Amino acid sequence: MLRKLTELFRKDFNSTEGKPPIDAPMAAAALMLEVTWADHETDELEIERSAALLETLFNLDRQSASQLIDDARERLQHNVGVQSYTRHLNEALEESEKFDVIIALWRIAHASNGVDRFEEHTIRRIADLLYLSHDRFIEAKMLARES
Repeated sequence: MLRKLTELFRKDFNSTEGKPPIDAPMAAAALMLEVTWADHETDELEIERSAALLETLFNLDRQSASQLIDDARERLQHNVGVQSYTRHLNEALEESEKFDVIIALWRIAHASNGVDRFEEHTIRRIADLLYLSHDRFIEAKMLARES
């Protein structure tokens, strides 16, 4: 009986029926939304910036990037947190590509009324989970601020 309950539990939480698979663009989109929501405000400017950055980072068209944001938003209603998404990025991306994702996260945080402390904390946590050094974290922050 315990085995059946465990299988049912795993099936419900690991189910991907009707959801797109988690790949690097989906993982990045989810992390972008986590940064957007870190300050407990949903800012459309940050959402638009996220879509534009997904286009650039993963060579997507506008419609695909917007769809990724919508899919990530749906996925995050059921599966919050950053660890599963950073795991996918660690498996799929090189260090320089992960660095580019962190720069993008900083750009999203800068898109509205400056960087909130909760946004900075979220980006720091993501950078740690992507195994980027503190120096690279600061470098990404500076590059995003300059652009």
